Amino acid sequence: MIPELDVDGIPRGQVVLDELIRLLDLEQLDVDLFRGTSPATSPVRVFGGQVAAQALVAAGRTVEPDRFVHSLHSYFIRAGDPRRPIVFRAERIRDGRSFSTRRVLAIQGGEAIFALSASFQLAQEGLVHSVPPRRAVPPPEELDSLGARVLSGAGAGWMERIPRSFDIRLVDEPVWIEDRVATDEPIRAWMKADGTVPDDPLRHVCLLTYISDLTLLGSVVGRHDMSSTSVQLASLDHAMWFHQPFRADEWLLYECWSPAASGGRGLAEGRFFTRDGTLVTSVLQEGLVRLPRE
Repeated sequence: MIPELDVDGIPRGQVVLDELIRLLDLEQLDVDLFRGTSPATSPVRVFGGQVAAQALVAAGRTVEPDRFVHSLHSYFIRAGDPRRPIVFRAERIRDGRSFSTRRVLAIQGGEAIFALSASFQLAQEGLVHSVPPRRAVPPPEELDSLGARVLSGAGAGWMERIPRSFDIRLVDEPVWIEDRVATDEPIRAWMKADGTVPDDPLRHVCLLTYISDLTLLGSVVGRHDMSSTSVQLASLDHAMWFHQPFRADEWLLYECWSPAASGGRGLAEGRFFTRDGTLVTSVLQEGLVRLPRE
């Protein structure tokens, strides 16, 4: 099967999505020890969402299948080399009657590059409520795909060159364009896996973890009169809370906003909503947002 091509000639569709799913299917080396790789076409360092999703897969492989991940907290320690495999070492911290806690260390060349803690819960009944998106947005069918927004030389960086396993529809002006104007509004985008994902809840959560790292730090730059191409951006830590079930192959609105930035760092909040406005996942990330030296 030949993958579809986006308007800019980048492969997309089910074939590319299946490659990502295989990427998240880690090789088991020993008890609680796994190995993962990066795609052949990669940026100069391992994409943060990739190593986070792979670490969550490693954690999930050590938990009973009736327990679902409800939160994760992680730190990006070193830049990963996409040309080398990554070893994931899981640690079983606790298995209680309702919750299981896991810790995973991602290692490359004998050094830790990423650390994750995740908590899994046995399904239970409880109170249910959520807040809606900050404002109404056009449906994804009325918006151009990311490929139509990314033009050669437009400054989107590695997004211009990699295959796209997700269909992404930007609601707002891209943060990488030149001469953009600051806004206090969130940066919003519709996202979904560009194909069909098997009915495995952990797989859907891991795919959302993968894509959640993509636009968060852009919301920090969005608060200022500048392009994201003029600053150095890198994830420092990443936390997610999964409130309700969802499917990664159905449209989700990702709303990102930055409440604070200082000291060469920026804090970004993200929220994923289903099409009916239900909040299913909350995200927090602090990242390096370094201005160029004069």
